[in-house]
Amino acid sequence: MRTLRLIAALLVLVGCGRYFPGPLRPIAEQAERMTVNDDGSVTFRQDRLEIILQPMTDEQLNRQFGAASVGGAESTNPYTYGNWRPLGSDRPPARFTVFQLTVRNYQYPKVVLDPTKARLATTNNRQYGALAFAQLEEYYRAYWIGRSGRGRERFEARTDLLRRTMFRADPVFSGQESRGYLVFPLLHDDVTKLTVTVPDIAVRFDYAGDPVETIEVSYTFAREVFRGYQTPPELARE
Repeated sequence: MRTLRLIAALLVLVGCGRYFPGPLRPIAEQAERMTVNDDGSVTFRQDRLEIILQPMTDEQLNRQFGAASVGGAESTNPYTYGNWRPLGSDRPPARFTVFQLTVRNYQYPKVVLDPTKARLATTNNRQYGALAFAQLEEYYRAYWIGRSGRGRERFEARTDLLRRTMFRADPVFSGQESRGYLVFPLLHDDVTKLTVTVPDIAVRFDYAGDPVETIEVSYTFAREVFRGYQTPPELARE
């Protein structure tokens, strides 16, 4: 009887097939002072301050870092698996959940935000925190197998790209723009709707440089999750 139950359970699992999450898209109903843009980004505006968040697909990230996204398992794009595909798969797997954050400050003497405070909450009660550079550095250190010279080169290429392209907590002074990536863990397959919140954005400071006015901005996105054995045509065209 126990064997029969095990077989039945395996048949159920096999019957489910694989999950194929689609790209994140902004929903139409955003919070106040938010605008959905044609490129899939969402802009928060407060006078002449703009804070823009755009979900990035692996295809976009591979095009952005083309030279680092080839070479199969040895590709050095730190945000994706590049063009590596597991045996039997027709597309590379996802590695992280990545957003591009842009701050355009034409309103305040300076604006400061800490990207590691960003959080992602889903409608099915999952919570994800933004990954810091140190966490990603430790993640890729594990791939430095045997501390070989070639492994060191790939490690340094990945971490150098992260260091240059992740959003920094540096002040954005009046008349300046700052852009970089927020990185979250890979979403679970059951996630279809989520909100990314960037808290404690300091826009006014006292004489000592301590923040006296902060704002919090939230962006809402959704995606379809397909299930089957082959990549759906909707995703094959991505």
